[in-house]
Amino acid sequence: QVQLVESGGGLVQPGGSLRLSCAGSGTIFRISVLGWYRQAPGKQRELVASITSGGTTNYGDPVKGRFTISRDNAKMTVYLQMNSLKPEDTAVYYCAREVSGLPVSWGLGTQVTVSS
Repeated sequence: QVQLVESGGGLVQPGGSLRLSCAGSGTIFRISVLGWYRQAPGKQRELVASITSGGTTNYGDPVKGRFTISRDNAKMTVYLQMNSLKPEDTAVYYCAREVSGLPVSWGLGTQVTVSS
């Protein structure tokens, strides 16, 4: 069983940056595909980015060129560096473990609000 705990959310002005962290536990963390998802009010949860155990990344179209996902297997942590933030990036951000391209374990989420 993988436990996931997100941190790093907060309030930021448009154009600003934040880095989210997701600390994991469990023996399979290091070999798992990990993803960041987000859910804005009234919208469906969507994939932001994912990363394989070998470091191959995938990004949702709205964040390409602005967000970077990375992982440190020694620290059992996955990161999401978010730059050039926009008000439409406001959402609860969730860390997830994926199996066959689908999220199967979730963290509790961290709120990101982009507003002036």
